[in-house]
Order: sequence, then C-alpha cells, then structure tokens
Amino acid sequence: MTEVPFPALSKERPDAEGVLSTWFVAEGEEVRADQLLAEVQVDKVAAEVPAPRAGVVHLLVKEDEAVTQGSPIARID
Repeated sequence: MTEVPFPALSKERPDAEGVLSTWFVAEGEEVRADQLLAEVQVDKVAAEVPAPRAGVVHLLVKEDEAVTQGSPIARID
C-alpha cells in the first residue's frame, strides 16, 4: 500500500489547506506508475498529482473537498 499525499504547493504556509479540484480516475481503477490521478489547488497555484506506482487506486477525498497539504488523498494497493 502506498499513500498519495496532497502536494506541498505553499512553501510559506506548509499547513495551508488546498482543494482537490478534479479526479481523473475512479475508485477501484487500476492505474500505472506516473498516470495522472488528480488536479489540486492551493490559493491560485494548481498542480497535477501523478500515481507514484502502479496498482488499484482508492480515493480518500472527494472533489472540491478541502485538504491540508501533505495529507493523503488516495491509496494505491
């Protein structure tokens, strides 16, 4: 099992919350390493989140949900 964290986009405020804007995969979908999983946003900075490895993805956060940077947004088994 590998957790996929919300990336740290705000260096000045490492505990800042961001929003998971869009999921590009579905719950239980098989993904490959480096496949695009989601887009996240902190303030006006957006970033793409790739899969760190291949496996089956389990979503831990819903779209438009606020998340603290560094918190897990998905798990890959």
